[in-house]
Amino acid sequence: MAEATQTASAVPIDISPNAAQEIRKIMRTKKIPDGYGLRVGVRGGGCSGMSYVLGFDKQREHDKEFDIDGITVFMDKRHGLYLMGTTIDYHDGLNARGFTFDNPNATETCGCGASFAA
Repeated sequence: MAEATQTASAVPIDISPNAAQEIRKIMRTKKIPDGYGLRVGVRGGGCSGMSYVLGFDKQREHDKEFDIDGITVFMDKRHGLYLMGTTIDYHDGLNARGFTFDNPNATETCGCGASFAA
């Protein structure tokens, strides 16, 4: 898995090599502005209760900042409870394409894997 360092405490998530490669590609092709990082989080909603958040954003007041394999990651410290141990992967095949979340805290997931209950 990807090498990770963090500025204050243990890194709660992992990013697979495939996902890290795709994130870097997006950062290059979409010209993500300086000061932005990859936001990883959760929000209420979805058929199982919570949905994953993945996108580029500026750091916010309650965020922790992580460096995972050279990628700056922002996560609201309140979301760590739901995401601890999660691996973000990327698939680019005939049957599926996109980012996936392997979350050991999920007690239930929807059929498409986009939402979960913890």
